[in-house]
Parts: sequence; structure tokens; C-alpha cells
Amino acid sequence: MIRRNAQDTLQRLVRSFPVVTVTGPRQAGKTTLCRMACPELPYVSLESPSQRAFALEDARGFLRTVERGAILDEIQRAPDLTSYLQEMVDEDPTPGRFILTGSQDFSVMEAVSQSLAGRTGILELLPLTLDETKRFPDSPKSRFEFLVQGGYPALFDRLPERQDWLGSYITTYVERDVRQVLNVGNLLTFQTFLKLCAGRSGQLLNLSSLGADAGINYKTAQAWISVLEAGYIVYRLPPWFGNVKKRLVKTPKLYFTDTGLLCYLLGIHTPGQLLSHPLRGAIFENWVIGELRKSRMNLGRRPDYHFYRDRKGLEVDLLIPAEPTILAIEIKSGETISRDFLRALEQFSSIPGVPHCRRALIYGGEQRQERTNTVVVPWSEACQLLEGL
Repeated sequence: MIRRNAQDTLQRLVRSFPVVTVTGPRQAGKTTLCRMACPELPYVSLESPSQRAFALEDARGFLRTVERGAILDEIQRAPDLTSYLQEMVDEDPTPGRFILTGSQDFSVMEAVSQSLAGRTGILELLPLTLDETKRFPDSPKSRFEFLVQGGYPALFDRLPERQDWLGSYITTYVERDVRQVLNVGNLLTFQTFLKLCAGRSGQLLNLSSLGADAGINYKTAQAWISVLEAGYIVYRLPPWFGNVKKRLVKTPKLYFTDTGLLCYLLGIHTPGQLLSHPLRGAIFENWVIGELRKSRMNLGRRPDYHFYRDRKGLEVDLLIPAEPTILAIEIKSGETISRDFLRALEQFSSIPGVPHCRRALIYGGEQRQERTNTVVVPWSEACQLLEGL
């Protein structure tokens, strides 16, 4: 397995906190990362029925077997352990004693925040970034291959058939994780809801419309979106308000954590299909924003990302505050730069109340250009924009 970009961050947290919590989607490589970063710590999986039963029935006895420290995998399977861990690390706060991993953000973070506040460092690990995938010998060669393949490590390490693996991933997620969190009576309806979300990637999230199309009410749609977020399947990008005195859209936009999974749900299985697909631009935008999120999160930082849209239709795809400036990014899948690609950035930067603005265009081509007040960046260099922020 390759070295992950987040390894330095994990090792920094291990040197600073008695407990480190690593969370993220299933199959993102959390266990492998932890074992590579801290090979001296024993590994215990709470997915094992015997270990889980021991932890649930006799938490103190279980922790005595690992009192010198351990990697405790899938902590959401025995969340009460965090309360007993609090006692142990309060008595001996030596940094790096325990690493916890978990795949359901809501249940993991609820337990951690209640019991280990101030005692644990947090790292969210998402699927592979573009530069991480290039460390594998059979890495995709074109951007459409990257978009369709996605970033789950198993697709690069074990080389299973993509459609088989992603199909199994969805089935396992829906039939196992969703049922643990929600009382979903009709799993087929939930799968339909998930596919409808895929069709709305990059769009404003209208839960009433989404629920109606799936045959469920607004509250159910709201609950299901929260579960998809907790499982790191989707995320919501909030709008930016700042001090602009305009009528602004207040609804978040919906994106998928992994474009490989997104393409699978849309029935896109080859780069050729994506090339001519009507959602190609939205999928490319999803991929770029996802790459920028991963880069920030691999450093152990929450991405404070937004988009801008007013009632007149002016929209900027991504805004990244970097006091006292703001980085405004427009994303276009086309390979040839058009003057129209820059128009929204120019209009946004001239709005009264907008702070000093750095402007960037990320596009589907290969050439970097320095335009007047705007840097044009090829898709493969998108994350270089974050250097120094």
C-alpha cells in the first residue's frame, strides 16, 4: 500500500494527544493508514464478534488488555468504550496511547465529543487524491478515467472489477450501515433516493422536490440526507454571505465525496460515456471541489468552503476565505479557455462589500496561464492553489 498524504498529520496528532480519532467513509484506508503510521501499536478490530462482545460486556476488562495503547478499529461498534478511555487517559495522558477509527461520523463523533473532548485529535480521511492514485503502477492516465474510477484505495490496490466493487459497496452500505442508523422499511426506496441525489450533484439541494421524486416526505428526506452525510457519501456546500448587500441564495449545494461512486449511480461506467454525458460539467466540478477538500482535510483542517449565488443568477463555484482575502474559483470542464469562463469571477470581484479577491479558473485543459487578475490552472494542478492558504 502507498504512503498516504495524511500520514504526517496523523503522526503529528499522535505526538500531541493521548487519543487520536480517525474517521471517514468505509474503505477509505483508515486502518491501513493507522497501522503504517504507528506499527508499534497493537491492532484490535471491534468488527470481530468476540472482541466486540468483550468490549461491550466488560469494557474495563477489555481495556486492561490494551492499557499500554492500541489501535481500536471501528469504534462505533462499541461507542461506550470512549467513556472508559477517558478515565484511563486522565490518569495517564501520555501522547499516542490510542488511535480510534470509525466509519459513521455521527455516532463516532457523538461518543468522542461527549467523552474525549480536549483529549483527542481528529483526522478525517477521505478516498485517494489525484497525486496519491498516481503512486500506483496502474493509475488512470486521463482526467475522465480519474473521474470514473474515483478514489477508493481497493480499486487501485487489489484491482477488482470496478462495477462489481462499487455495486457491493452500495449494497453493503445500504443494507448494513443505513439499517444501523435508520429504521428504513423499504431499502429500494432508499436506493432510489440515493440515485436521485446523484442526479442532483452540483445543484442546489431542494429537499421537498427530492423527497417528492423519491416518494417520501420532507422530514424523511432530511433524515436520509443526514445519514448519507454521516456515512461520508455526500456533503453539503454552504452558500457565502459575507457583507454583500444582495439577495443571495441561502440553500446549500449537494456533492458526492467520490466521483467514482457518483458515476456508478448515474450509470456511467466508462470514460467514453462521461465524455458525452449531460452531467459531465457537474461531475468535473464535483471532482475538483472534492480534490480541494481532501487536500485541506489531509492536513487535519476543516475546509471552510462556500459558493456564491445571487437571485439574478450570478454564481461562483467555490469561495475559500483566506483573511484578509478570499480565493474565488470558477470550474469549467472544457479543454479550451473561453472568455465566458472568466465573466462570473470578474462580476463577483466588482460587487461592493466583497473583500480583496484572488481569482482562479480551473479547467479541463493542460496549460497554465496568467491572465489579468486571474490565474488559469489545469485540472491536474488544482490543489496547488491551496499552497500558502
